[in-house]
Amino acid sequence: MDRIKVVVAGAGGRMGRMLVEAVLASDDCALAGALDVAGSPAHGQDCAAFLARASGVLVTDDVAAALAGADVLIDFTRPEGTLAHLAACRRLGVAAVVGTTGFDAAGKAAIAAAAREVGVVFAPNFSVGVNLAMQLVETAARALGPGYDVEVVEAHHRHKVDAPSGTALGMGEAAARGLGRDHDAVAVFDRHGHTGARRADAIGYAVVRGGDLVGDHTVMFLGDGERVEITHKASSRATYAQGALRACRFLRGRGSGLFSMRDVLGIS
Repeated sequence: MDRIKVVVAGAGGRMGRMLVEAVLASDDCALAGALDVAGSPAHGQDCAAFLARASGVLVTDDVAAALAGADVLIDFTRPEGTLAHLAACRRLGVAAVVGTTGFDAAGKAAIAAAAREVGVVFAPNFSVGVNLAMQLVETAARALGPGYDVEVVEAHHRHKVDAPSGTALGMGEAAARGLGRDHDAVAVFDRHGHTGARRADAIGYAVVRGGDLVGDHTVMFLGDGERVEITHKASSRATYAQGALRACRFLRGRGSGLFSMRDVLGIS
């Protein structure tokens, strides 16, 4: 079987480099293109230069040229860039694996619209372990019920630009599903000053930023006399890259549709 032809967006960034390395090391994927903004130091360079090797693929900001002949785009960049790339994927019939976070409602609607024409796997986190943890959170919330308060605590490196993380939100949404609550109606993101007593149905969020933390997430179920914690800690972005490649394999031959990592892993 022919290799899956993959284009990596944000190829000069930390996650982009990890994705490039993972694709180059894969037995069933081939690097077909590499994208980054014109101002990136990687622009115009071989995308594997950081590995002290030549891939033959230069980093470009020409989206159409990079996607020509590709099977799938992997995009872990910023919302505005991802949406522009998705528009090109729709035109060219290229599937997409989207790990970008920080989308507003309009951005999520645009992703859903693209998925009506091409296959899209959209997830806040591509770690297999994180997605299993989300499933455990939903199960725990359903079993423990409304007698336990739910709090989500996350920590990331100092350079992360959105908060709470998409993964933290995904875990809070999983808890809300298990409890039968409307997440947006019960989520609490800001506590400062005289806040009053905690709402019984609230799902609270706390955020830590600093150092080079890849990503730590804990969901706490706090009851009278006990608490249950479900925690996932990432020590390397390699786990996200490998999950993204699993999503590429999942999309092969599937046509259009909006999928999650739960679909990819068969735990939906």
